[in-house]
Amino acid sequence: MYLTILALPFISFLIAVFAGRFIGNYSSVFFSSFCLIICSVLSIIVFMEVTFSNSPCYLCLTNWVSADVLVCDWSFQFDPITSIMLVVVTFVSSLVHLYSIEYMAFDPHKTRFIGYLSLFTFFMLVLVSADNFLLMFFGWEGIGLSSFLLISF
Repeated sequence: MYLTILALPFISFLIAVFAGRFIGNYSSVFFSSFCLIICSVLSIIVFMEVTFSNSPCYLCLTNWVSADVLVCDWSFQFDPITSIMLVVVTFVSSLVHLYSIEYMAFDPHKTRFIGYLSLFTFFMLVLVSADNFLLMFFGWEGIGLSSFLLISF
């Protein structure tokens, strides 16, 4: 469930950008918004689980950088502060996705815009759930990249 919150925005980015032309504007926008709404619901469940049962979760996916003393894992930590930020980020991103559907109604490239919004959400979630500074920096730079893509759109 924890990694699903991180994976769904990235999957919606991939679907919207690479398959949006084939499945159509309406389907890709609906799919992206649906993924973000599911993320919002899952982040509320994570908030309830982590905060009320007082059980933070630590997920280490793989070893990322390993040099003599420096060891950085591709790992995420879900504690009460992270779970609050997950709820805020996913809820606001869901609202922005829903608002963008009507705002970009007559734009022929709205699937690309929605895909970039999903990428922005993914990097925000990486930033707030990162366990080390290197992964946090990755999330921060990804936010900069996706912001540039949204502005230059």
